[in-house]
Amino acid sequence: MAESLKGIKRTNYCAEISEADLGKELVLTGWTQKQRDLGGLVFITLRDRTGLIQLVVDEDSPEDVREKASKVRSEFVLAAKGVLRKRQDPNPNMPTGDYELLVQELRILSESETPPFYIEEESDVKESLRLEHRYLDLRRPDMAKIMKLKSDLAHFTRNYFYEAGFLDVETPILGKSTPEGARDYLVPSRVYNGQFFALPQSPQLYKQLLMVSGVDKYFQIARCFRDEDLRADRQPEFTQVDIEMSFVEEEDIQNLMEPYLREVLKKFKGKEIPAIEKLTYKEAMDRFGSDKPDMRFGLEICDISDLVADSEFRVFKDALDAGGSVRLITVPEGGKMSRREIDALSEYVKTYRAGGLAWLAPEDEKWRGSILKFVTEDLEAKLLERTAAKTGDLLLIVADKSNKIVLESLGHLRNKVAADLELYDPADDKLVWITEFPLFEWDEEEGRYTAVHHPFTSPMDEDIQYLETDPGRVRSKAYDIVMNGYELGGGSIRIHDNELQNKMFELLGFTKESAYEQFSFLLDAFKYGVPPHGGIALGWDRLIMLLSGSSNIRDVIAFPKVQTSADLMTKAPGVVSEQQLEELGLIIDKEAADAPETETVDEFL
Repeated sequence: MAESLKGIKRTNYCAEISEADLGKELVLTGWTQKQRDLGGLVFITLRDRTGLIQLVVDEDSPEDVREKASKVRSEFVLAAKGVLRKRQDPNPNMPTGDYELLVQELRILSESETPPFYIEEESDVKESLRLEHRYLDLRRPDMAKIMKLKSDLAHFTRNYFYEAGFLDVETPILGKSTPEGARDYLVPSRVYNGQFFALPQSPQLYKQLLMVSGVDKYFQIARCFRDEDLRADRQPEFTQVDIEMSFVEEEDIQNLMEPYLREVLKKFKGKEIPAIEKLTYKEAMDRFGSDKPDMRFGLEICDISDLVADSEFRVFKDALDAGGSVRLITVPEGGKMSRREIDALSEYVKTYRAGGLAWLAPEDEKWRGSILKFVTEDLEAKLLERTAAKTGDLLLIVADKSNKIVLESLGHLRNKVAADLELYDPADDKLVWITEFPLFEWDEEEGRYTAVHHPFTSPMDEDIQYLETDPGRVRSKAYDIVMNGYELGGGSIRIHDNELQNKMFELLGFTKESAYEQFSFLLDAFKYGVPPHGGIALGWDRLIMLLSGSSNIRDVIAFPKVQTSADLMTKAPGVVSEQQLEELGLIIDKEAADAPETETVDEFL
């Protein structure tokens, strides 16, 4: 039978002991990491969220303590009272390896069945099994560290913005469905049958209303929901640090966030970072082929369209004749790559719609390459001058009639090559601001312009003149902060002028009636004096992922979903009773309500 805690109270966490505690009577509690019974001597490694400590039961211990200690098994929950002493055989691999607790009283508070996997750091157990038993997975020391990091960062963040004069304001979870890019999660109303609430994709509209309300400086660590296909760094429910300010311009938001991020990296990673570079969207795409470039390495994209304008190579000629481009990246010492490795890279760029990859390897005497017969000595000299390539380097070239395909495929290629060849230290951190995003992008399927960010993003003042004549030319007052190739957050200065807002809705295909139907509460508020305002939202889980060194966002969320949006632990989503459906006025199409196959879960992790 499990014993109680009555009369015994924890004095310390397992790893929160020091030299000052030697000789003191302590009470420690936790789970059994392992037990070693050497006959008259029993060693128990006790674990809690702070770490491990060794318990010792010897021949001088009370008989009932020796009897209980011999029964202890992995994951039993214990309370142990004893005197802290120095270990005769210190363990340098444990932070508490110089100490042990000589047990005088032992209580087995709860027994445990053999767990489905061993609770240890850096476990290589199948992730689906860990997620199914997440309550056990969270006991692992590396997971406990991440949960502590997340809690400490929340505390730091709240204090930082409190001291900067921000008000922490909660916004509703149940709101109105509005078009914001991704699918809403809908919640049927029992009171208003046939009508639905939507879970917020972000607090965007509410935080703008708070600016209309005079709050002036708002922040919130906010829960958000998007019903969209998942990736390794995306979840259907996620958290963001949401910020909005009145009477500001882009630089004010950036000047607020930069010292915050510098302090975060200093406090939680021990990193001092230099001033954060700024690139326009166009610069980022031209140089790195991405609006979230990884700045920890070079491999910048180089346009050689003018150098090969007279080339007889059909692929180059067709691309340029169609208005496209020919560009490359220079891989330092890439000439040592095998033909098989280069061919694999050619297949890789095809996944990004490029037709393939041409390559050239400068050598002292005779170059090597897949298109060598089309390369003259004059072109070789011009390529060396343009790219600053050296003997032993490798030029990887993509040509296409679509500049977008050329840039994006080379952008992904530079990331892959840098990782494969270990051209940077994964422990390094580099941040960059990306600014002046396009306000609109053309949707081929719908045959109209759509907002790159959202309909409330302000155009740059000097580009307002092109809204009606050349919308694709209009830049926005939008900005992203990028860290190590991940979009860490994004924001913009919002439209505060009614006339300009109505023009935006018109350009995006809204009629006055449809705009008012979707956003009446915001448009009505805008009739009563709107301050210039703007903000930003940081991806909270992604920030924790980068700070913890993980590459999997599920590692930093206590109870995450898999790529099918399912929860393997609770088996959500699940069916509900007919009575519940009847109260909501819903009828389920039984044929359409097929549950996902559980055996396919692993391929979605």
